[in-house]
Amino acid sequence: MDIAGKTLEGSAGLISPMGGAPDHPTAAGRASSLLLGAAAFLLAVAASTFAGAADCKSSAGPETDWQDCNKRLLMLGGSDLEGSNLANTDFTLTDLRGATLRSANLEKATLMRASLAGAIADKANFTRVEAYRGNFSGISAEGATFVSSELQRTDFSRARLAGADFEKAELGRANFHEAVLTGTRFSMANLSRADLSGAIFEGPIDFDRAFLFLTRIEGLDLSAATGLEQEQVDLACGDAATKLPAGLAVPAKWPCPADDD
Repeated sequence: MDIAGKTLEGSAGLISPMGGAPDHPTAAGRASSLLLGAAAFLLAVAASTFAGAADCKSSAGPETDWQDCNKRLLMLGGSDLEGSNLANTDFTLTDLRGATLRSANLEKATLMRASLAGAIADKANFTRVEAYRGNFSGISAEGATFVSSELQRTDFSRARLAGADFEKAELGRANFHEAVLTGTRFSMANLSRADLSGAIFEGPIDFDRAFLFLTRIEGLDLSAATGLEQEQVDLACGDAATKLPAGLAVPAKWPCPADDD
């Protein structure tokens, strides 16, 4: 009958081919499928994570991934680590003299008492590194970023730092003697007792809100410096050869006594 035909047609999806019970998966079957799917997903995630993990045992080379690795007390002088991922790597007391670190990422790396003397690190990322008493003498780090880094007593003598950014960096007693600082930014940096005397630069250098307590600026031509305020100049140590931007006066206490430390 038509009614029966319609009934059978509408129920076709609920009747098994053999005319038995409806073909619904059991609760156990559904749970098993879910478990298998979850296991497959976790395996895929684990494989992806493993594939992207740093290889701490790999040799130095361009684009090496040593993120979070322990590289303390090693002799890596002259290594080519251009473009490498060295974020959060521990280089305490490691010799990186003459290494190529161009465009490398060293964010949050530990470089305490490490030597990067003569290294090539243009456009490298040194954001938030810890480099207390590090040796950066003669380094080429033009356009490099040292934002919010700990660089107390670090040696930057003869370094080429044109266009480098030291915003909010801790630079107490850092040595910039004969360093090239053209276009360097020291905005909000702590330069207390740092030595900039003998630094080389042409054009602007940014001291916006920098802390210049007893900062040695003897002999510097700061006439094109930006961000300098009278309060900063009053804290610094200049001499008769120091040139200040228009509108700023030479403090009566200049020259400062020699720093014995």
